[in-house]
Amino acid sequence: MKKLAKRYAKCVELVEKGKEYEIKEALELVEKMPKPKFDETVELHVKLGVDSKHADQQVRGTVVLPNGTGKTQKVLVFAKGPKAEEATKAGADYVGAEELIPKIQNDNWFDYDVVVATPDMMGVVGRLGKVLGPKGLMPNPKSGTVTMDVTKAINEIKSGKVEYRLDKTNIIHLGFGKVSFGTDKLVENYETIMNAIIKAKPAAAKGQYIKSVAITTTMGPSLFINQH
Repeated sequence: MKKLAKRYAKCVELVEKGKEYEIKEALELVEKMPKPKFDETVELHVKLGVDSKHADQQVRGTVVLPNGTGKTQKVLVFAKGPKAEEATKAGADYVGAEELIPKIQNDNWFDYDVVVATPDMMGVVGRLGKVLGPKGLMPNPKSGTVTMDVTKAINEIKSGKVEYRLDKTNIIHLGFGKVSFGTDKLVENYETIMNAIIKAKPAAAKGQYIKSVAITTTMGPSLFINQH
């Protein structure tokens, strides 16, 4: 723990208090920070001037990152017959139907990152709402995970598609790459996400839309970003 505290303290020393960084400058600073023994994820935290309690102020969508996330997503597909075969061919890690329900409900099986379902399977998947919902794993047409085009869904997820959505405190949190990507690739990913979030501004949102933007690494301090 002492090592951790020392490393964190050294990282904090590099950050200017109260400063809003340009994104490139912030990511260059991240590269200079002392590293732990693993490749940290770079996370984005965007506070929005909307109220997620109102249905017309929800902000949610997906975007494919130009440089991926640095993490290979495991995909579970609920499908039957030809669509199940298609999912297997497209590289789904797990494919199944009703027989997976007890495994998920009773055995707490969550060895996957994204769940995709064909529309005809949503009656089955709906029974798992209480278990998958809280983990953010419930398939949803808005995020492209309820679809007949399972090949496209799997390809996009495997190539770096991320979902952004508001939490209860009106903040979007997501990882947009690894420290090892280097500044340029991370800047590209950052700009792709920020553009998507700006485009997703609800018509009902009033006043300042983007309240604050910060980036952090898994084990590092927050850096506030100047988002014009």
